[in-house]
Amino acid sequence: MKYSNILKGVTALALLVSLSGCSLFSNNSKNKINPVMPDDRENIAVKKDPQMYTPEEIKRGVVKGDWAIETVYGKKAVGEEAPFIKFVPADRRVYGNNGCNVLNAEYVYNPQDSTIRFDHIASTMRMCPTEGLTDYEINTALGATKYYTWRIDGHDYYLNFYDEMGSEVMQLMHQNFEFLNGTWAVKKINGKPINNPEMKMVIDIDEGKLHGNTGCNIMNGELSIDMEHPNSISFSNILTTRMACPDDSGETVLLVALEEVSAARPVSVNEVILFDTRHNPVLTLVRSADK
Repeated sequence: MKYSNILKGVTALALLVSLSGCSLFSNNSKNKINPVMPDDRENIAVKKDPQMYTPEEIKRGVVKGDWAIETVYGKKAVGEEAPFIKFVPADRRVYGNNGCNVLNAEYVYNPQDSTIRFDHIASTMRMCPTEGLTDYEINTALGATKYYTWRIDGHDYYLNFYDEMGSEVMQLMHQNFEFLNGTWAVKKINGKPINNPEMKMVIDIDEGKLHGNTGCNIMNGELSIDMEHPNSISFSNILTTRMACPDDSGETVLLVALEEVSAARPVSVNEVILFDTRHNPVLTLVRSADK
């Protein structure tokens, strides 16, 4: 997703002014500089439908999205990087990381008889440490996979892969944050209702970007997903314009809350809750009608 040149210019100007120790506003109204606000939010909205698992897909055993590799042949999956695979049904391929090297493969599965097969498994050839789980073991486990089971444990989804003898070769946990894609209105911060229709954010999981309005200023930031921990997501490098606000207390509370976010869970297709490291809800978001 590409933001408009206006928004890029505003963000760059805010950063430049911030680094110089100046401000975009002064007590003299004649010298006040007001950033140009977008009249139409269409140019910043993520036009993607929510991709949560539906009850029907769960019932049918559909396999899609990002999955963290939890165990391989009964051993905890650890490596230089968090091992994971991403299923792309449209391509009939999986992409991911085996703890050291990037991998990809073709796959085909049949929910009716719970069979799944990975073919033409390929990975980069970077030298990897031999301590802990090796990338070779993950590739071997994928090659040996013949069957799968799909289960729900609380809010988490799990896949288990088995070889032709029925022995478990791999367990994976679902890490799909596509339910966060789109435009959201901030309804609660730390449990307190927010009544500011301008306080919104646009989240793009594929690009790892956050954009929005604090209720007064434009903000831009980044987001990252930790495949090693369930539902783990965080926001960082959040920059805002520096327009003077009648009451900036709400803006400050929002920015602090975003910095504290460590996990996200959907309540429904149109509502999500973001939690801090102590599992306290810090932000409640409701899908906005803005497109």
